[in-house]
Amino acid sequence: MGIVIYWHSRRVSPEERERLRRLRVNRFQRTVEGFLTEAGEDVIQFNYQVAGVDYYASQDVSSLHASLPDDPTRLIGPIRVKYDSANPANSIIVCEEWSGLPVPIDANKEQSTHGN
Repeated sequence: MGIVIYWHSRRVSPEERERLRRLRVNRFQRTVEGFLTEAGEDVIQFNYQVAGVDYYASQDVSSLHASLPDDPTRLIGPIRVKYDSANPANSIIVCEEWSGLPVPIDANKEQSTHGN
């Protein structure tokens, strides 16, 4: 019975697995220019090029709302993308420790608060 309880406690939720993936890509990978094409409340879509290959990706940002402006469509345009050099399709544009977004998020939220 103790083995079953130990095994169960070591299971990682999908949300935690995604958070760990974002942090790994952030800490150990490369950065390239990209373009954010669509931004919704929970998903952002972007593209970038690595070694002449075009990549089209999306990122679930449902757990990163504090890192995004109130109106995420304002982000459409040039961005920085971090990607895994061993698997360039494994990429992020925002995580808990880094953002490739063009405008500091605090400034966006401050402007909307002050009505500028």
